[in-house]
Amino acid sequence: MTAEPKLPLVLGIDTATVVNVGLAAGDKVLAVGTVADARAHAEQLMPLVNRCLAEAGCRLADVDHLVAGMGPGPFTGLRVGIATAQILSMVASLPLHAVCSLDVLAAQYVSQWPPEASFVVATDARRREVYWARYVGAGVRVEGPLVSSPDDLPKLPVIGPAADLYPGRLSIAPGPRSLDPGVLARIGRSLPSVGSDPLYLRRADATEPTRRKSVLVRRPSRHSA
Repeated sequence: MTAEPKLPLVLGIDTATVVNVGLAAGDKVLAVGTVADARAHAEQLMPLVNRCLAEAGCRLADVDHLVAGMGPGPFTGLRVGIATAQILSMVASLPLHAVCSLDVLAAQYVSQWPPEASFVVATDARRREVYWARYVGAGVRVEGPLVSSPDDLPKLPVIGPAADLYPGRLSIAPGPRSLDPGVLARIGRSLPSVGSDPLYLRRADATEPTRRKSVLVRRPSRHSA
C-alpha cells in the first residue's frame, strides 16, 4: 500500500493588530492562538508559536512553510512579528511568504459572506485614522493599502476591526472583525506576495533625531566675582 503524501505544514504569524499564530496542514487547521493585548507582542509571540506547535504535536523542524502578515499596522507590534518570522525562516531554512494582512480578512469575508460587489477592509491605525484597502467582490485587492481618516474611505461596505470603531462614519457590513490565524495558515500561501518590506504606511511615533542638539557652554564673565 502506497503511503499518502505528507501535506505541507504551514505556520502563520501576524502581529498587525494583536498577536496571531496559526498552524495548518493543507486545508486542515491544526492549532490557532491569539493574544488580544496589543502591547505584548514581544513577550507573547514565541510562547504562542511554541504552544501551537505543542498542541499539534509538532516541532519547528516539522514546519515546511512560513506565512507572515506584513501589515499595515502600528510600527512596534508589526515589526516584532515580521522580525520573528524572518529569524525563524533563516534559522530553520524555511521559505517565507509575506502577505498583506488586509488580504486575509478579505478572504475570510468572501468565503463566509460572499459579497455581491466591491467592499473595503479597514483596521485601526490609531490617531483617529484607519488602514484600509478596496476589493472587488472576488476578494482581489484593487486599491491600497492606505492610511487616512475614516471619512476618506470609499462609500462601500466596510468590514474588519475598524468597522465597529466608526459606525456613524463608515458603511459597516456584517463580516469578520478580526483576522483568523487559521485562515492565514491555511490559505496564506495562495495570497499575493507583498515582498519583504513591512507595510508601515507612516513613520513610527518615536524616531531618532535627525541631527544632534547643540550644547552651549556658558563661560564666566571676566567681570564676575
